[in-house]
Amino acid sequence: MKFVVVSGNPKKDGLTRRMTDEIIRGAKDGGAETCEVSAYDMSYCRSCNGGAGQCLEDNHKCVFGKDGFDYAQETIRNADAVAFISPVYWEEVSEGLKSFMDRFRRCESSGIFNHRKAALTGKPVLLIASAGGSGLDMIEPLKEMERFVHHTGGMVFDAIGINRWNQAYKGRTIYEAAKAIAEGVKVGETIEYAG
Repeated sequence: MKFVVVSGNPKKDGLTRRMTDEIIRGAKDGGAETCEVSAYDMSYCRSCNGGAGQCLEDNHKCVFGKDGFDYAQETIRNADAVAFISPVYWEEVSEGLKSFMDRFRRCESSGIFNHRKAALTGKPVLLIASAGGSGLDMIEPLKEMERFVHHTGGMVFDAIGINRWNQAYKGRTIYEAAKAIAEGVKVGETIEYAG
């Protein structure tokens, strides 16, 4: 199994970085091959072609994709499972992840309407919103990511909000969710509580 983590974290340390490491550790312990893609390595969607997006006419490829977006899009297309993680800024996902989601959605969501299999179609997706400083406002970023997953054909496996005071048990939850996905647990499948 190939498990991709898309990070909207502009920092190299802190709570979001630690939880990204937990996703990767859980996926690896579940037997998955993992890789991480940083949303901050790419530019924003330019809404080219008069706002319609040239990507809709160019086989769903971004004309500006050489900035790393082509690689990210293909990596997600070839993955079996994906996680999106972002710090919470202004009650939303980070600007980097927001830009990535807008660009990815424009290139991929049209596939749903044109009978083309979008890159996330049918794949389990883990969503993490990390509200480190204030510890507040995790719900809106999770909803924002959930809408994105629905627009691009994915299936939300779990949506987890984490902050600095619940990180001890939510960190374990993130690890276990990634591990369960890597071990082949399907979206909607019941996992019994082991106590």
